[in-house]
Amino acid sequence: MSSFLKSVITMLVMLSFGAMSIVPGQEPNQQRPRRVNTSPEQSAAVPAKQGPSAVQEVDDGDVVRVDTQLVSVPAVVTSAGGRPLAGLRNENFVLFENGQQQKITDFATTEAPFEIAILLDTSGSTRADLALIREAAASFVDALRPGDRVSIIGFGTGRQGRQTGPRVDVLSTLTDDRKVLREAIANLGTSSGTPFYDALERIADVVFQDPPRDESRGRRAIVALTDGVDSTSNTEFQSARTKLLRAGVASYFIQVNTEDFVEDRLLKSCEDDGRLTLSDKQLQRYRKIFLPRSRPEDFVDFCQMGQFERMQISRELYNLARREMNDLAKVSGGTNFMAASLQDARAAFARVATEIGTQYSLGYYPTNKARDGKFRAIRVEVQGLKDKPVVRAREGYYAPKS
Repeated sequence: MSSFLKSVITMLVMLSFGAMSIVPGQEPNQQRPRRVNTSPEQSAAVPAKQGPSAVQEVDDGDVVRVDTQLVSVPAVVTSAGGRPLAGLRNENFVLFENGQQQKITDFATTEAPFEIAILLDTSGSTRADLALIREAAASFVDALRPGDRVSIIGFGTGRQGRQTGPRVDVLSTLTDDRKVLREAIANLGTSSGTPFYDALERIADVVFQDPPRDESRGRRAIVALTDGVDSTSNTEFQSARTKLLRAGVASYFIQVNTEDFVEDRLLKSCEDDGRLTLSDKQLQRYRKIFLPRSRPEDFVDFCQMGQFERMQISRELYNLARREMNDLAKVSGGTNFMAASLQDARAAFARVATEIGTQYSLGYYPTNKARDGKFRAIRVEVQGLKDKPVVRAREGYYAPKS
């Protein structure tokens, strides 16, 4: 057998057993690692950590590496009496995913900067108090620390997509320039409708579309001043909720009580200039959620409805909004603050600023590498303290899908 033929046979045998790979410009006994990247949708689930630790080795001869997702967990720790506890360190925290302890690889103290999207609802009953909303938002921005970056989002009226009507306005992208933020607040307009769900999704898709800076990783939040009752969105709440959770955004809501104002005007005659009506989207949302077996044509003409029916629908939609905001705040690691009126909004914003200033951020790479899209529960405990503290943290996340 010729030496050339022997070389060919030897090479084929080695290839068949995976003992080598041939790459132009490489010696036969060298292995070049291959990197398997996540899809854009998976990368958006949780901000990926940059650098060598973003790569997870697998048992395949150190050849194939898979980028894993960093899960960020905001956490607030208080004493039993509610006093925020500062000065904790990484070793004070123990974190579990679905009951399995995880290694905390990223840790940010309460001093690390934040990225915050402020959503200001200037629709419905709040339109007459635009000056109060501007004042409250400006005082909140002033209360934040140097280095915190803020985006201002409001509602306006005009063209959005192919339709004309209430729209979401991103008045300022993330910036720490206080002059730019004050100008954005001054440009805040009003709207005849409430595209609340559209705004939540827009914040996830636009404001937080880029990975966070290293110093802000795991420290992103939305602060929304609203009654939470959507009237015009094309987006559904569950879609916006999922996107915000996958982006690792903690949700804080200042819930303004507008129910009495709205109900009083819903009961007025349709010929009265001071009346309000429920939109077609609100009526159909109510039907689908609360009366799914009813006929769509029975929920089309608001003016043909009786006062009792109008009142019932309004109350159910307000209760729905409160449940949705409470749910999103709890599962994301944020919280809710109540404002009986817009006069109370400034004090509520101050409480949110204090809350954000006492938040820690924990990050880990899950030991469960399955990309099954399932919800995974998170539990955070604090150890090494004399008294038992109270911990409020993100309650879980959805794993990315393959």
